[in-house]
Amino acid sequence: MLSELARLFLKLGTLGFGGPAAHVALMEDEVVRRRGWMSRERFLDLLGATNLIPGPNSTEMAIHVGHERAGWRGLLVAGTCFILPAFLIVLACAWAYTQYGTLPAAEALLRGVKPVIIAIVLQALWSLGRTAARTRVLAAVGLLSLAAAAVGVDELVVIFGAGALLAILAWGRSRRGRASGILAVPAALASTAAGTVPFGLTPLFLVFLKIGSVLFGSGYVLLAFLRADLVVRRGWLTEGQLLDAVAVGQVTPGPVFTTATFVGYVLGGFRGAVVATVGIFLPAFVFVALSGPLVPRIRRSPVAGAFLDGVNVGSIALMALVAAQLARAAVVDPWTAGIAVASAVLLLRFHASPAWLVPAGGLLGLVLPR
Repeated sequence: MLSELARLFLKLGTLGFGGPAAHVALMEDEVVRRRGWMSRERFLDLLGATNLIPGPNSTEMAIHVGHERAGWRGLLVAGTCFILPAFLIVLACAWAYTQYGTLPAAEALLRGVKPVIIAIVLQALWSLGRTAARTRVLAAVGLLSLAAAAVGVDELVVIFGAGALLAILAWGRSRRGRASGILAVPAALASTAAGTVPFGLTPLFLVFLKIGSVLFGSGYVLLAFLRADLVVRRGWLTEGQLLDAVAVGQVTPGPVFTTATFVGYVLGGFRGAVVATVGIFLPAFVFVALSGPLVPRIRRSPVAGAFLDGVNVGSIALMALVAAQLARAAVVDPWTAGIAVASAVLLLRFHASPAWLVPAGGLLGLVLPR
């Protein structure tokens, strides 16, 4: 049973291009249709549970399936085997990047990939934003979160502040009271000033452990956390290096969170890659193991549901801000602007696959004049 789980998730981790939605579709085909390990209803219940906890949804889904199939050992085997292929592929890309990333050919390749990444993030913003901001109240909280993030409020305060605000409003409605007060996040909780902090493996592990423990929503929200922690606060990465890391995460199969592997290798070699990867994925294993019995209660609670709505809309606001910030580093001339616009049209109008657009952008970067 464990060997079957290992083979399945090693395969899915190797072939899983296209992001979390594609990963989940592949899992449903293998687990429900082909193998009959669980009913479609149970599969959907587990999928819903992944949206109630932080972390990478498709990885957590793999962990859930493993736990359902073979208990604790299955949980570890399925999750590890799903992550491992992407880890190894991204590790190889990171090595090549550190060796050849400054060569003209590599720079040209990434020049074409980066604007495609911006378009992919915009597509995710469009689809996720319509769902997250489905009411006027949610839209207003999203705009408030965007404004707070723009003036430097810490990203965790933005996310949990939005959740707490909506939870309070829901609690007030449930008590048939009137919610009042100023909808604001305390300035005292604003983010720390930008600066350069000495690099170390322990701080690196703690940064990614924090991100894996609190990040709700799409994997693209990861960009906001990485930029805030590694570019702005610590000065370990440049904007360009962050975009390169995201590009590698997009062009390789498996979870987007293996961007951490790339960042860790660039900063600290092989040990840095291992430390960053373990840090960002470890909370997913813990949360899946602990959340199962709590999920039915959370779903039945209007206040808890409202908190999660707020977390989602706050995450989208962070995602929008970081997309605008990164676009300045990606769209640097008419050619890259054209790639970004064309990619956005292909994604939004014709539903093109990112798995094809990213390498196509790289090829364009190689042939277009500089």
